[in-house]
Amino acid sequence: MKDAFEKLVHLNHHLGTECAWCKQQTIESFSKHILEEAKEVELAIQQNDADELREELGDLLYNIIFLTRIAEKDSLFTMKDILDGAHQKICGRHKHVFEEKTDNLDRIWELYHEVKAKEKEEKLKRVKRPIFPNTTP
Repeated sequence: MKDAFEKLVHLNHHLGTECAWCKQQTIESFSKHILEEAKEVELAIQQNDADELREELGDLLYNIIFLTRIAEKDSLFTMKDILDGAHQKICGRHKHVFEEKTDNLDRIWELYHEVKAKEKEEKLKRVKRPIFPNTTP
């Protein structure tokens, strides 16, 4: 799996330096492609089409890699930052597995909502700064 992921990342970096269209993309200009792919994933799920779902998940994953390359180029964050953050968030949202072990679905739901509320509160406390370096006021 690691080799397949690295192969896709390498392809993205190659296209990012060789393809005129890819080189011109910004986070803002590319955002509509992420939404398109997410909708296509949803449609494949609704249609119960595993082959289409596999293909659309691949497209969505590639678009995440694409946006990450742009963010890395703009010194915003890296793929490692994304993966580490996702790992930390998912572990934190599964307190019923890692901290307060329980199989009670009501308690699991309570713990999840407690974590989500805390995440929201922390997000509101963060100092807001422009996300995209090329954005003008």
